Amino acid sequence: MGISTHILDTAIGRPAVGVPATLERLEDGAWIALNDAVTDTDGRCKYLLPLGTAVLPGIYRIRFSTSVYYVRQELQGLYPYVEIVFEVTDSEQHYHIPLLLTANSYTTYRGS
Repeated sequence: MGISTHILDTAIGRPAVGVPATLERLEDGAWIALNDAVTDTDGRCKYLLPLGTAVLPGIYRIRFSTSVYYVRQELQGLYPYVEIVFEVTDSEQHYHIPLLLTANSYTTYRGS
C-alpha cells in the first residue's frame, strides 16, 4: 500500500497545482525525510511514499509549502505552510491525506 495526497483550493473549486510537499516519519523523536514531491495538474501526489517503499506503522507528517502556491495565485496567504501529522496503524491499508485549502483556512480528512 502507500501514502498519497491531493490539494483542492476550495475558494476556486480547483486543484492546487505545483505545491511542494515533504513526507516525513517520526523516528526516535526526530523527523526523518522520506520523500519530496510536487502536486501535479490534478493537485495530486499519487506516490508521496515512493513506490516500493513499505508503509511502516508509526507517526508521519506531510509538510505542504503553501506559500509557493499563494505567490503564484497572487494571494496573501495566512499559512505559509501546513503540516498534517497522522498515525499509520495498519501497514496493509492505503493512507490518502487530502488538504482542502483557501488563503485563510484549511482542513483535512482521511480519504480513500
